[in-house]
Amino acid sequence: MYRERLVATEVHSDSARRLQLLLIEYHDFRQRKAAHPLLEDTFRVADWQAERLKQTHQDLYRHPGYHTGLEFLLTDLYAPAHMTRRDDNIDRVFPKMVKWLPNSLLNTFAGLVELNLVTQQLDLELTEQLAQREVPRDAITNEQYCRAFRASHNLTQRQRQIALVAEVGQQLDHYVRNRTLGWLLSMTRGPAEMADLSDLHSFLHRGYTAFRKMEDVDSLIERLVTRERQVLDNIFNEHPAPFSLPKDL
Repeated sequence: MYRERLVATEVHSDSARRLQLLLIEYHDFRQRKAAHPLLEDTFRVADWQAERLKQTHQDLYRHPGYHTGLEFLLTDLYAPAHMTRRDDNIDRVFPKMVKWLPNSLLNTFAGLVELNLVTQQLDLELTEQLAQREVPRDAITNEQYCRAFRASHNLTQRQRQIALVAEVGQQLDHYVRNRTLGWLLSMTRGPAEMADLSDLHSFLHRGYTAFRKMEDVDSLIERLVTRERQVLDNIFNEHPAPFSLPKDL
């Protein structure tokens, strides 16, 4: 919808260029995905994986100091299946973003876009693998999931996905510690609604609130990344219980 605007915007830094290229790639992917015959199935696969993540990290998910942050990670960052308006609005305001935002924040936005893109690409590929095996979309077993996962042959992308979670999480935590951001979000709610950007503003405010409530983001991210790397190794090594992790992880 706003591809021409993305392409036509002049950028003057590596961070702005990175964000521009990723937004164009993400825009084109979203168009292809919207027309894909397995579109609805990708949402079910994303939901299955979100539930798996909750089970794997249930001790952290139930922890009052981490619950809100993990909920934001799983619903807004990991499984953004119904965030079309938010993504369109990011495309729409891109010219203003590169004009007003510092390079460090542009780079953080680029990381968020790349995480969304990689995650949805992997979900679509996994959905196609499950469909080839005629796996019932509402009754995916761990074994069927892992077989399709391995058949995708995308270990490098999976590793990049985990690395992006760590990178983006740490960068977001850095920004939410700045109280000025909270003040700006409060002051811009009205203008955002007037500019039809309320969904984008709501996303930013949820992220700010979630990360502000977390006790030790660095510790949380380290545990998440360590566990998910172990799960990844388990799946590719055909471990009989890939999602069962040692208690000390």
